[in-house]
Amino acid sequence: MPAIYLTLALTFFNFTGNNAMRVLLTLYALHLGASATAVGVIGGLLFVFPVLLSWVVGGLADRKAARKLLLFAATCAAASLLLMYFFPTLPVFYAAAALNGLALSFFHVTLQNLIGNLSKPEHRARNFANFSMIGATTSFFGPLTAGLAIDHLGYGWACLVTAALSVVVIVLLLTLGRSLPPARGRIKGGAEPRAWLDRGMIGMLVTGGLVQLGYDLFQFYVPIHGHAIGLSASAIGGVLATLAIASFIVRYFLARLAERYPGEKLLMWVFVTGALGFALVPFATNAWVLGAVAFLFGLGMGIGIPLTVILMFANSSDGRSGQMLGIRLTVNNTVRMSGPMAFGAIGAVVGVSAVFWLLAGVMLAGAGLARWQKKTT
Repeated sequence: MPAIYLTLALTFFNFTGNNAMRVLLTLYALHLGASATAVGVIGGLLFVFPVLLSWVVGGLADRKAARKLLLFAATCAAASLLLMYFFPTLPVFYAAAALNGLALSFFHVTLQNLIGNLSKPEHRARNFANFSMIGATTSFFGPLTAGLAIDHLGYGWACLVTAALSVVVIVLLLTLGRSLPPARGRIKGGAEPRAWLDRGMIGMLVTGGLVQLGYDLFQFYVPIHGHAIGLSASAIGGVLATLAIASFIVRYFLARLAERYPGEKLLMWVFVTGALGFALVPFATNAWVLGAVAFLFGLGMGIGIPLTVILMFANSSDGRSGQMLGIRLTVNNTVRMSGPMAFGAIGAVVGVSAVFWLLAGVMLAGAGLARWQKKTT
């Protein structure tokens, strides 16, 4: 199997499991009686290690063999779900979330860097578009898998079903992983970010963090809203699946959109659509309306994350693409870790509906920032 196709296959199984884990953690914790604040803390713990280690993992991805890094990640992901299966208590869920986040920190940077390094410049946008469409597909299958497994098998078996996806990754790496690039060794030059970060990249890091905040918190709070209005786990999974469908559709056109429109203009569309989606969620009182809102949200926000990845890889210094993507993920995962905690605490005080409106305001601020960047470039 060509290395680029193996990388896309690993992306599918890994991120299907990651998206299933996110829904499973939220609903299982609610099932055990966790408060909105506790669920927010658990969600935030998914991103502790990505915050602390993404830059370090980026450096490793530039120097070390991808196969070993990905094997370590898959083992951690499987172990986190087995912990939940054997010890279904909230304190264990905190540890499982952190361990799954450790896996995510290795997977995310390594896979993105592999896509870039395996692509010729003329094929890079297309391959990143394919990578992002795989990501959108996993956002469909992950929540749907978790919801169906919970409703038909129970929470414990849902953990095993999700863990099986990581086992598939391990098998693929053991049997086909030698086709991936070998270790590259130490890279010359300054290691400090200030040696290869400029003002434009810093601006992109900020806007990329806001995109990540919006996309993740929509997926995090829609299950809470769905639970509050009495939707089943399968219905909630179906709603999130519509978000994935919309993201897949818009990402199919990503390469052509990136060629036709400036990145800042596309980012403005991303933020405005995200603001509208957040503002409409509190008015959705059934699965059909909530699914339509999720679809609208995905048509805009679905393009934001891969767009920032393409722009950052294309503008990274020679031999330091992994570190650049690692810094991007450090910023994004800081947002992902602190966002659920902060907005979970806010939601406990003012209510979940107010959180959606507040996030709509944050997305409008992001649109203003993208417009300002467009004027200054």
